[in-house]
Amino acid sequence: MRENAESATREALADFLRRRRDALSPEVVGLQSGQRRRTPGLRRDEVARLANMSTTYYERLEQGRGPQPSAAILAGLASALRLTPDGRAYLYLLAGRTEPAVADPDGGVDPQLLSVMRAVAATSPAFVVDDLATVAAQNDLHSTLFGHVAGLPGWEGNMFWCWFGSGRWRRSVLNSAEHQEAIGRSYVGYLRVIVAERGYDPAAATLVADLRGASAEFSRMWDEHQVSSAPAPIVSVLDDRVGRLDFDYALMLGTRTRQRLFSLHAVPGTLTQQRLTRLSYVSGDAVSTYR
Repeated sequence: MRENAESATREALADFLRRRRDALSPEVVGLQSGQRRRTPGLRRDEVARLANMSTTYYERLEQGRGPQPSAAILAGLASALRLTPDGRAYLYLLAGRTEPAVADPDGGVDPQLLSVMRAVAATSPAFVVDDLATVAAQNDLHSTLFGHVAGLPGWEGNMFWCWFGSGRWRRSVLNSAEHQEAIGRSYVGYLRVIVAERGYDPAAATLVADLRGASAEFSRMWDEHQVSSAPAPIVSVLDDRVGRLDFDYALMLGTRTRQRLFSLHAVPGTLTQQRLTRLSYVSGDAVSTYR
């Protein structure tokens, strides 16, 4: 069964490459169409040249016989074939690779995530982070509860720094020391995944090094090399104006960027939602962002 699945995946990759090559006209990539072309698309040797690889290697990929392409090969193919973001992600998926994180093209906040954050502004504290988990936008409920951090210099607005470095997100936490330990460990496990997604690039390495220097707790947990798909929520916090608030959370990934939206939601059966409603009258419904 496994061999059948691998064969089907190889054939899907080969077919995807062939069809994308056939659909791409020479003019789009700056080549002359010429008089003697058999098909309107690119030739294999042209794709290979544009992707900076040998024609023989590319031909083997199209025939479903090549080895697993490296991340560098896939990046070259995605560029040569002018793949859309969805096409690029699909290429990496077929090749069994994780698509590397890329910087947001305009340096701004993902408009889809921003729209969702605004939609829940009256009921749920929410914030958007970039691919290193530095806060890019907060709604006003989140700023009111945890302080305005979007746009702060250095790591001061980073989600992990707010827990381990400055501690600003821990000061009002009511959870037990044991539970806070579990929350911190899940944060570190989540950062492990982010660093791997970014290919251990200099920015990720610098964040880890700075967190190690600032927090013995973080350093100890980092050395455990545990991984987590998402950080645990801050379950209970105390606000001087409205009292105890108990939260669950939701995570939404951007479809066009590497940004993520975290939203905190009242735990059913608690007074949290009523207290958030009262708090919203204090904070208003503004959205704090930076670009």
